[in-house]
Amino acid sequence: MKDERKVKIEVEDLTKQFGDLLVLDHISFQIKKGEFVCVVGPTGCGKTTFLNLLSCLIEPTSGRLLIDGEPADPSRHNLAFVFQENSSFPWLTVEDNIAFGLKMKRAGDRKKKVQQIIKLMGLEPYRTSYPSQLSVSSEQRMVIGRAFAMSPDLLLMDEPYGQMDIKMRFYLEDEVIRLWKELGTTVIFITHNIEEAVYLAERVLILTNKPAKMKEEVRIDLPHPRSVSDPEFMRIRKYITQQIKWW
Repeated sequence: MKDERKVKIEVEDLTKQFGDLLVLDHISFQIKKGEFVCVVGPTGCGKTTFLNLLSCLIEPTSGRLLIDGEPADPSRHNLAFVFQENSSFPWLTVEDNIAFGLKMKRAGDRKKKVQQIIKLMGLEPYRTSYPSQLSVSSEQRMVIGRAFAMSPDLLLMDEPYGQMDIKMRFYLEDEVIRLWKELGTTVIFITHNIEEAVYLAERVLILTNKPAKMKEEVRIDLPHPRSVSDPEFMRIRKYITQQIKWW
């Protein structure tokens, strides 16, 4: 079925070289508005480099990155980032952590937005708690909630559950799917975990080994929530694994 949503991100011949090291080699693809896309590939292939380019932390060697038809620019486009590493503010409560970005933007009606996110993330019992008083999963829910509170044009997630056990991963994956559906944000999610990619994404982009090229994209039409024991789920997971394993 054809995706009629507008194009949100256009990547055209994107290339990044650090000295003599070619990391990304003429990558091109599009992402639709409100789409949930996972990017997978071998370890060290350049997945995080791509996110750093998209958020303008580094500049491309050549090629273009467009958001809504304009060059990617954090001052123009509302981007949010969730890292694998802990990025909470330990001196702020849960409520103040979630409100932090909204205060920086001087966004109106902050209290209503913060309350919405706290409720969506199931953090109501912890709103006055500090990060040190939270479990690992609750703290990460808070960080994810803070990112979604910004109502970003684009949410970039770089292996945010990499250090967590399987049960906690599935719980937080369900939370981010629920938020994504509720708020309609475009999400690009980097992961090395193929099962996670198939569980989350509408579409999976597969990168080759470094220098990374676009190998293939796989559309996943399974409804959420997905079952890892579904035969079609297992077939897709096996296929993507083989595409990464064999070049």
